Amino acid sequence: MLKSIRSILIMLGECVSMSVDNIRGNKVRSFLTLLGIMIGVTAVITLISTVSGVSGSIANSFSDLGVGTLTVTVTGSDLKTGMTPEDLARISAVEAVDGVVPSISLNGRVSYGNTVETNISVSGKNAYYFTLNDELIIQGRPLNFIDDSNNSYVCVVSQNIIDTFFFGVNPVGETLYVSGLPFTIVGRYKEDTGGGVAAIFSGKPDIMIPYTTAMKINNSNEVNSFTVYLADGASSKTAASTIEDVMDQIFDFEDDTFTVTSMDTIEETMETMLGMMSTLLAGIASIALVVGGIGIMNMMLTTVTERTTEIGLKKALGAIPWQIQVQFLIESFLLSVFGGLLGVVMGLSLSYALCKVLGTVFVLNYGAIALGVGFSAAVGIIFGWVPARKASRLNPIDALRSI
Repeated sequence: MLKSIRSILIMLGECVSMSVDNIRGNKVRSFLTLLGIMIGVTAVITLISTVSGVSGSIANSFSDLGVGTLTVTVTGSDLKTGMTPEDLARISAVEAVDGVVPSISLNGRVSYGNTVETNISVSGKNAYYFTLNDELIIQGRPLNFIDDSNNSYVCVVSQNIIDTFFFGVNPVGETLYVSGLPFTIVGRYKEDTGGGVAAIFSGKPDIMIPYTTAMKINNSNEVNSFTVYLADGASSKTAASTIEDVMDQIFDFEDDTFTVTSMDTIEETMETMLGMMSTLLAGIASIALVVGGIGIMNMMLTTVTERTTEIGLKKALGAIPWQIQVQFLIESFLLSVFGGLLGVVMGLSLSYALCKVLGTVFVLNYGAIALGVGFSAAVGIIFGWVPARKASRLNPIDALRSI
């Protein structure tokens, strides 16, 4: 038994050695053959790894935006068009809720002295927003609960406002006119300087004022958009269901009066879309692997024709068909796997370069590597089977006749 296994191993070693020698003996043809496999694996690795990096960056951006928050958009009804401060207090009282941040956006005409600017973005926020972002204010003080309850005409401003109106002047304590109303500047906040998805979705306005004052400017006592921050360990789905029940009561159970959106849901949707995109791109790139496999089959069929005499001599000396078949399969397998390994190296290098250009984190996707190498090995075996079988079925007399 051991002797039989040893003889098989020796035979396989000889087959590998002969296959390597044959590949070396036809360097140009071998390189052109494995080029198709190499290009296919490079495309698969590059696409999957790059999409994984982009997916990771998007996931981190959504985490920065606040996974564990719910965004509520109110369309209202004929009788009730929005949420009053008392309604927001009811939402804040829900057990799973840590706090609520209303959001009121408007564009205003802003002036200071002889300088006037239009279409300045102004946002109404409450004190809880600054409690959450305790490092936001870098000069002066944040807006507080007293400002909310008194509808105070105070504001915090961005660096853009300081550069426009107060260059070289300490802005804290100065009076800035917003839509003709005097606001006292009480602080300056830090702006987003990073890029990516988080900066796109969470870009801060030029001026922040108490949300109650913003409602007053809009001649309204209702809010149509707010963000719910969940308590630690609270389930988004459970909290969303509870909030929807409270909202139904507020709007007398009328249909289509509000929408509750979870960042977790958005992130899951994005991951699903990116997964589908990655699968689609990998499928398209795999076409190159199939083309490379056809190239291997073509080369191996040519090799069988060229080595007819060699096959005839081996059969005449006692080689059985499966031994001939194994030799040609090993040669096809080695060509394909070698091309696959080169493709992995090139694919990872190209993916790393693309991630650097796109500003995303490079992710070493082991699944993509396994897919590329495994697919290339399978291509070598599948497309090498027909030429190997043809070689094993040659009649030794017909093969030796060509000498």
